Amino acid sequence: MPIKIPELLAPAGNLEKLVTAIHYGADAIYLAGKQYGLRARAGNFTEKEMAEGIAFAHGAGAKVYVTVNIFAHNQDFIGLAEYLHEIAGLGVDGVIIADPGVLAVARREVPQLPVHLSTQANVTNMESARFWQEQGVVRLNLARELSLKEICGVRAGVDCELEIFIHGALCISYSGRCMLSSYLTGRDANHGACAHPCRFNYALMEEKRPGEYYPVEEDERGTYIFNSRDLCLLEMLPQLVAAGADSLKIEGRMKSIFYVGGVVRAYRAALDYLAALPESAWDLPELIKMPGYLMEEVSSLGTRGTTENFIKGRPGSSEMIYDSSRMEQVYEPIAVVRKAGEQPFVEMRNTVFPGEEIEYMGRAFAERQVVKLVALRNEEGEVMEKANPGNRLFLELEHPVVVEPLGIFRRNRDV
Repeated sequence: MPIKIPELLAPAGNLEKLVTAIHYGADAIYLAGKQYGLRARAGNFTEKEMAEGIAFAHGAGAKVYVTVNIFAHNQDFIGLAEYLHEIAGLGVDGVIIADPGVLAVARREVPQLPVHLSTQANVTNMESARFWQEQGVVRLNLARELSLKEICGVRAGVDCELEIFIHGALCISYSGRCMLSSYLTGRDANHGACAHPCRFNYALMEEKRPGEYYPVEEDERGTYIFNSRDLCLLEMLPQLVAAGADSLKIEGRMKSIFYVGGVVRAYRAALDYLAALPESAWDLPELIKMPGYLMEEVSSLGTRGTTENFIKGRPGSSEMIYDSSRMEQVYEPIAVVRKAGEQPFVEMRNTVFPGEEIEYMGRAFAERQVVKLVALRNEEGEVMEKANPGNRLFLELEHPVVVEPLGIFRRNRDV
């Protein structure tokens, strides 16, 4: 029997990120409205934007799931039923829920709307999975704290869909249920307002010596004591596919369109590579090796270092990064293509000067399309000395490059 390739599920913090993710190969998008989601500061979608995004996605054959995954208090139920009817009326393909009370309201008010269980609900075993399936949940986003063996165990126990996080930032708290932000900043992570204190730089102060800060160090590596490396399961994709995962999920509603597009592009290429393998290769999925250029590409897009987290066993101190909370990024975005042509019409995202080398990020991983920028012209045809973020300009290139609307030009920061 041919192997089933899972859905590639991408984040969208706003409409532009949704469009970009679908352009680069996402099968489905998850997003939030202006309330009830766990990324309150991601921009998120108005009702009009959500309708536009759903129409774009469905036109491209992609699905849209809406997060309603806060841990709700009594006051949060005011207006919830109306909101669920609203998003159901827009034609969303599913709703992502963590709270049993919110689930009860959804099943009562919009029973036709498929319910996906959020990773916040912390499904770590077969019995829990069965329980949620009995409540009418059609998909479980399993806890990030599971090994491959445990995922296989859950798969054997239920026939609902299983969704696995494969890439992105990790929360240091168990299943993301963290109170640190509330205590330090007053922003409740469980209501979507996390201030990300796990990335803060910490020091020690003795109470009778205010203002005297002593560095907190572990083996002289630094002071970012809660800072995890980023999840990357690219090399585990063959085994996750063979295990019966139905959806592979990328974290990042707070990330840029460049990050979202680039990561989706890499994992799309990875899944297409697996789809093209002969059926016999799946007799031993653990022996399937992913092309090395895919990991190189993912690493160049912005990472705090990578970890496979719990997938092979419990992580240790080597999965943390102590010297910095910043992401290392080899490439940076230059422009988004608005109109294709011999001189592409673009919207600039960074300052750039004629004479620089830039690279077009095509949907496919073909030969690298690196080209020198000869000149910049505005819509009136005037030559510009440089381009600034927000400018809409024509790019005169040293040689033609095949581009598409929504494609991204980037620049190697190390050159």
